[in-house]
Amino acid sequence: MDQLGRFIQSDAKGILEKIRLCLIKKLMPHFEDRRKYHHEFASSTSFHGVHNIVKTRSKTRKVLWLLVLAACLAVVIWQICSRFIYYFSWPTTTTMVVQYAEEIQFPAVTFCNLNRFQAHAVSNLKIIFFIWNIVSAILKKFVMEGKYSQELNDFFAEHQNFSIKEFTRKNGFYLNSSTLLECDFFGKPCYPQDFEHVFTEYGNCFTFNHNDVSARRVSLSGRGLHLLFDVQQDQFTDEPALGYTDAGITFVIHSPQELPRFDGLGLLTPVGMHTQVAIHQLKTIIQEYPWGECKPDIKLQYHKIYSTNGCLLECKARYIQDWCGCLPFILPGNGTECDLLKFYKCVYPAVYDIEIKGLCTVGTHNSTCPAPCEETDYPTTVTYSSFGGEKAINYFSEKLKKSPEYIRQNLVRIEIKYHDLSYKITQQQKALTISELLAEVGGQLGLFCGASMITIIELLEYIFTNFCWMCIFLLLKAPEMPQWNNPSQNQPIHKEKKRGIQEC
Repeated sequence: MDQLGRFIQSDAKGILEKIRLCLIKKLMPHFEDRRKYHHEFASSTSFHGVHNIVKTRSKTRKVLWLLVLAACLAVVIWQICSRFIYYFSWPTTTTMVVQYAEEIQFPAVTFCNLNRFQAHAVSNLKIIFFIWNIVSAILKKFVMEGKYSQELNDFFAEHQNFSIKEFTRKNGFYLNSSTLLECDFFGKPCYPQDFEHVFTEYGNCFTFNHNDVSARRVSLSGRGLHLLFDVQQDQFTDEPALGYTDAGITFVIHSPQELPRFDGLGLLTPVGMHTQVAIHQLKTIIQEYPWGECKPDIKLQYHKIYSTNGCLLECKARYIQDWCGCLPFILPGNGTECDLLKFYKCVYPAVYDIEIKGLCTVGTHNSTCPAPCEETDYPTTVTYSSFGGEKAINYFSEKLKKSPEYIRQNLVRIEIKYHDLSYKITQQQKALTISELLAEVGGQLGLFCGASMITIIELLEYIFTNFCWMCIFLLLKAPEMPQWNNPSQNQPIHKEKKRGIQEC
């Protein structure tokens, strides 16, 4: 066993000697050869200015060229560093382009009556409206007053199977031939069945051109959707004590793939008024992070396209379902519907907790619901006029068999049309792309040093060659391996082994 170990040690020593011999004879050039290599590189490199330092014999010119070269290198390094710093600040620019088209898609429009419930069905106005405010607090902020807590508890005790969803669906605002007197889209009649029912903070609302129908398009500006509503103030009511004092129609214009959002975006048309709405289509394209705030890979479970409002509703739905074990009907999802008591005891406090703790945030890349990468909005220009002259009032009075005062207090006319057949695209773009960064770096190198990609490869080759020579030099100067003590009986074996080692 000892003999085998000595044999291995002797074999390793022989290999090291062979490597050292290889390095000396083949890889490590002589001093004169290395000096000649450095001189040839300086004389032939495409890095401008270096060969002027080497070839000139005047010391003054050498110093001047050395200063020029050092100054150019300093400027190049400064410019390249500033370009990289600017690039990694993720700058963006915004461009706006106007595109004209022969046809353009018409948006979805959701209409609601400002008076949400039928008067004959509401026995206790304040309680019903207050219950609905608790429900709609999921969509908008609402501070619940404690003075109604005892009335609410009494109402829950007497109506344990009460469903505010079914109550609102049956006794809220409805759309039929008596409330929708006229409907015309681009010269063709439309009917109540062309509208889709949806729950909002205004109760029962109805969407025209919703996502389930084929996209309606218009090919002529100045024509679009014309509607005449009868709000029927005597049949529908709201609670003035809770701040609801208006009468008329509220509506919001949105993309057919998105849910309506009234908070801060709804338009109002009071009774006895004719509203003309001219719309524009505005597409906004935002860069992904870190240039912008959007995340292109994020998807929604119950919405076909991503929007911050849809994401916020789904986020609230997940938290409420985890905390309360049920899902409010006003939120997207397939969970068990929350009853009225859970709305009051669990859902409303959960929504308050979500807002206080910031569990569902919007806007930035790090938020729960960042900005969408592409969004379509419909900026509007709204004008108003009184509904009808005397002849028009008399005409509708005879047609509907209603008094002129009823016409002025209940009828609402709304016209929605495109201002022109064009759409604007506001696009956020990278102020400096990779190709532009490389072009600027190459431009700085070429301007101050006359360098190119070939020059960089030459420099890398030169540095790598000198690095290899330095490693070989350090390896040859390393202290010798300690000599192994070999027993005398093993000398013939080692001598025979050494004779087998050949030079590199």
